Amino acid sequence: MERAAVFDVDGTLVDTNHLHVVTWWEAFRQAGHEVPMHAVHRAVGLGSTDLIAHLLGDGRDRDQDGELSAAHTALYGQYFDRLPALPGAGELLRRLRGDGWAVVLATSASGAELGALRRAIDADDAITATASSDDVQEGKPAPEPVEHALELAGVPASRAVFVGDTVWDMRAGGKAGVRCVGVLCGGIPRADLEEAGAEAVYADPADLLARLAGSPLA
Repeated sequence: MERAAVFDVDGTLVDTNHLHVVTWWEAFRQAGHEVPMHAVHRAVGLGSTDLIAHLLGDGRDRDQDGELSAAHTALYGQYFDRLPALPGAGELLRRLRGDGWAVVLATSASGAELGALRRAIDADDAITATASSDDVQEGKPAPEPVEHALELAGVPASRAVFVGDTVWDMRAGGKAGVRCVGVLCGGIPRADLEEAGAEAVYADPADLLARLAGSPLA
């Protein structure tokens, strides 16, 4: 395949961002930190260590990072058997695969969490490869997750489009040199996504699928 459609997963294909907000908020609360939910929402999309650093700062007790991450994982894991795919997610991936795109997931999830997300999307037949947090040294907004996805697809940046729901996604895609498409279903405003580099913005995967002919994925 000569072109790649790279997708973020949380908030882009699966409706999980607010679950992450609540479970991170609770993990912080249990550890004695009062972190507003709106601040957590803005940080969703970062890897665990980067999210903690973003919200608690460099002066935090870094020895607590592992405990915070483990608490979030345990709390979020309660939802693994009922994660909801966003409207049109699986259909969009299958349509792109049928149109000749290599479909690659680029996500900070791994292990059981990644498995739960893929089950929710229910489109493994359309997915060429997955770049998870286990495969990279730096997560978004560093370009490495997107660059690794391109390596898996065997496609140059000039022949790829990255779809995501956060400013971290748009920044990562921009640094990797790919065209970026934003979706609003993760809860981040259109203006923020456009300012971060989104070439086009859609409501959700179903909206992108319905308007595919006029999109960067045409």
